[in-house]
Amino acid sequence: MTLVELTRDLVAIPSHEDETAAGDRIESWLRSETDADVRRDDAGNVIARKGSGDETLALVGHHDVVAPADSQITADGDEFVVEKRGDRLYGRGAADMKGAVAAAMLAFRDADPAGELAFASFAGEEVGGVGARHAIENGCDPDYAIVGEGSTGYSGPGVTDVAVAHKGRRGSTITAVGESAHASEHEAGENAIYRATDAVDRLRALEPPSVEIAGETVTGSVVVTEIDGGTGWNVVPDRCDLTVDERTVPGDRAALEAVAELEGLEWTVDQDLPPMRCGDDAFATAVLESATAAQSADPERVTKPHATDAGWLAAAGTACVVCGPAEPGEAHTDDESVSITVLERCRETYRRVAESWPQ
Repeated sequence: MTLVELTRDLVAIPSHEDETAAGDRIESWLRSETDADVRRDDAGNVIARKGSGDETLALVGHHDVVAPADSQITADGDEFVVEKRGDRLYGRGAADMKGAVAAAMLAFRDADPAGELAFASFAGEEVGGVGARHAIENGCDPDYAIVGEGSTGYSGPGVTDVAVAHKGRRGSTITAVGESAHASEHEAGENAIYRATDAVDRLRALEPPSVEIAGETVTGSVVVTEIDGGTGWNVVPDRCDLTVDERTVPGDRAALEAVAELEGLEWTVDQDLPPMRCGDDAFATAVLESATAAQSADPERVTKPHATDAGWLAAAGTACVVCGPAEPGEAHTDDESVSITVLERCRETYRRVAESWPQ
């Protein structure tokens, strides 16, 4: 089976509401095409291992996708539309990230690994890394990992780079609590919206953290993205909620606790996706050398703005890099696609790393 055929098979399987069928396909393929130890855990993750050694390298992806557009579903609704146009495959999940999963599956099968080689396709990445967290909690702790999220087109058009760091995301709700009153007697109450605007002022004054990585200044951000408060035009509101999107950087965060110190405010963290930074220079160099050998361009070490499952692995002690075919702005679009040439390049990169690392 070719890489294009395997990618088409995986992309055609809907996995935005239930990843079971996609996991079934990955599991059955690994069992029929390899002699690896293949298992499926309670979260729906598919994990396979082969080779032996004191250290483990993992090729990591995820098989869940975001909801498709109507144009990405077949007329009967049973499958996703997959189309080949020139050098690209179009379909929901082609870039994010079933193409990379297929490339990793073939590299896993074909490699004669230097040590123990693992393959892991996680469920629930799009909803906060549910599968990755479950796997880690149950002993999935490789020493090294290549996560196949997008790293193509960062240093130059079409170049598949090696991301050695990415931002995290902390999503918070700030609730301002006041006291209701009739608007004609507003002084009898405590306006929660006013308290919320005090919080907004404090948030806008925060200095976002920054860190130097791979010759880049990676800067976090704090943005108020939603506000909800009030019950009527003549009622002083007793509650107002703010949604805050914070992009975190490795080793530092914005001081949101300063907002929580204001009177009448409560701060709740709703989601906290960790950032990632590769702490093993030799591993990052080895992946970069393999990526260079697999293409005519000169890839670079870069950083990504998006959180991935590499953050959960890195937090658990795995040395991670991100290297994959998706390009900036490609994932989650109504015309999502992936380059076949770049898929083949990633497959070759993964195989080369597996056969040379651990050293």
